[in-house]
Amino acid sequence: MSCCINKPFTPTSIAVTPSSVLISNITHNSLRTRRTRGSVAYPGFKTHAVNWVCNNGVGLSKKKRYGFVVFAGFLELPLLPFPPDQVLVPSETKTLHLFEARYLKLLDECLFKKKKLFVHFVLDPIVVSSTSSEASFAARYGCLVVIDKVEQLDVGALVTIRGIGRVTLVKFAKSEPFLEGVVLPLQDNVPQNESEISSKVLELKEALHGLNSLEIKLKAGKDAPLQTQTANSLEWALKEPSLDCEESFIPSFAERVSFSALQNMSGSTQSEMLKLQEEKLKAMDMKETEERLEFSLSFVKNRVSMTAAKLAIQSLNMK
Repeated sequence: MSCCINKPFTPTSIAVTPSSVLISNITHNSLRTRRTRGSVAYPGFKTHAVNWVCNNGVGLSKKKRYGFVVFAGFLELPLLPFPPDQVLVPSETKTLHLFEARYLKLLDECLFKKKKLFVHFVLDPIVVSSTSSEASFAARYGCLVVIDKVEQLDVGALVTIRGIGRVTLVKFAKSEPFLEGVVLPLQDNVPQNESEISSKVLELKEALHGLNSLEIKLKAGKDAPLQTQTANSLEWALKEPSLDCEESFIPSFAERVSFSALQNMSGSTQSEMLKLQEEKLKAMDMKETEERLEFSLSFVKNRVSMTAAKLAIQSLNMK
């Protein structure tokens, strides 16, 4: 099931920081790096490689190859950037309308060479230098996605994707005809109390089932899907994903469920959608599964109250 139609965001340049990737002004002529307050900015966006990588504290073995530092357990995948209000969380679906030539090339690469996988990430505007008048962005909130469905159109294609798990971008491999980089998996810390985690997963599942029951009772438009996004994401989270990649890129059962609560609802107001985006960003930053389960449970309970209130108003209007 898809949730919306989105278009990728086009950055102008690239750099790398210890905690994220920075997109800033880059010209075609230079491969030399320049230091900027804890980051390394690359004035060579049009080049096909950036000879720098940061580990981000991930304890994996690494070795030199062709001038790069590479990691055991990494993936080199196409990258698709989006604005800050379009963060994608694991378990979520989204429909993209791809029509630019470079993005159609990215689609072909994913379908025929990358096992239907690529990375969705968002760009946050930041200030790199007070003397620079050009826009700079930090690339954050990377999410490994799999292509679920492709519908060919007269102009481009509609592509339905599914968020799988969080990743961190450690190196750009090329920028033409589309961005491609090396990513490592990001997973929650190993929980100490498995029984407590299991209890919270069960509680969240029950809350989501209750929310779904209320959602489908709301008066829906003619084109509204029969299955809610909440139910769709939870159904996916409850199954073990079957993907042709290393297991380290697939979140644990509890982690998948913790993200499944953060889905769009049909009929949401603009303020509710903005609130959801804020909650998604918080959830993506969390490193403890139990913390996110509690966070998501609170979020769902609040949604249940709001949805019940909408149902009451709907019932009054129908009398």
